Amino acid sequence: MTTTTHAIAAPSPGAALSPTTIERRDLRPDDVLIDIAYAGICHSDIHQVKEDWGSAIFPMVPGHEIAGVVAAVGSGVTKYQVGDRVGVGCMVDSCGECECCLAGTEQFCVKGNIQTYNGVGFDGENTYGGYSRQIVVKDGFVCRIPEGIGLDIAAPLLCAGITTYSPLNRWGAGPGKKVAVVGLGGLGHMAVKIAVAMGAEVTVLSQSLKKQEDGLKLGAKDYFATGDASTFQTLRGRFDLILNTVSATLPVDSYLGMLRVGGAMVNVGAPGEPLSYNAFSLLGGNRVLAGSMIGGIAETQEMLDFCAEHGIGAEIETISADQVNVAYDRVENSDVRYRFVIDAATIGA
Repeated sequence: MTTTTHAIAAPSPGAALSPTTIERRDLRPDDVLIDIAYAGICHSDIHQVKEDWGSAIFPMVPGHEIAGVVAAVGSGVTKYQVGDRVGVGCMVDSCGECECCLAGTEQFCVKGNIQTYNGVGFDGENTYGGYSRQIVVKDGFVCRIPEGIGLDIAAPLLCAGITTYSPLNRWGAGPGKKVAVVGLGGLGHMAVKIAVAMGAEVTVLSQSLKKQEDGLKLGAKDYFATGDASTFQTLRGRFDLILNTVSATLPVDSYLGMLRVGGAMVNVGAPGEPLSYNAFSLLGGNRVLAGSMIGGIAETQEMLDFCAEHGIGAEIETISADQVNVAYDRVENSDVRYRFVIDAATIGA
């Protein structure tokens, strides 16, 4: 028997989101039913609604930054109980058998991870995301949100947090390391907070200096405008790691020139156009150009624990369900500091 719940959906590509109801499956033995408290708005939600990244499934209920409370558990669930504070990120299932799943990198599942929304489960049913009052998720893809961090500021950690934590963790951001964060948006502001908490010396690289005060308040030591051509010469050879959080075409060679010998530039932004570079920008300094995509479930839990330990949450603006379309416009105009979060109690109210 399914459960009917209120949601916000895009009925067709590029259409405005509007109230609707959807069906959530009856609990399987390994399922968790979550009463959603907050859902973050990720820029990727907008890309998916507009079909910027290819053909999508409609009606679409976006949302993969989900925080809430366990309402019920399946008969085989032992890890969670009613009342637990939990979160769900970008994926809700994987095969569990391939080398990637066994290694804890379910995002690279050989059979393809099942996306929280705009996906099709192994049961053939479409997935619907967190712009809703409730969601049913397999227990292995649910994370515990520690006490001491609000569910509202925790919600964006399930995407923006893990997307930045994973590469910073992998590439050794920490004491004695100089890290540059490109862009101070939804991803970039989390990258600054996390890298500073890891002990790195952080510099923000942004097109202009209009957010400089924010960047320094978040813990960055320096802030430079990349719109000033002299910046690339001033910072030449300075950084151990550059984390690029923007989805825009960049002069990659200029950024690679700011790396120390052996340094790495890691992309988590996804521009619509290909990036190009000169091979000698890598060869000349034994440099690395890499990418990173979210993180596995175990690493996501590690990130949540780290953020709770260090008092880290997203900088948010909480909105009601009827403000979602305006919020989408504002995100596209970079008019948010730094993440919109939907109060799920207003969905269907």
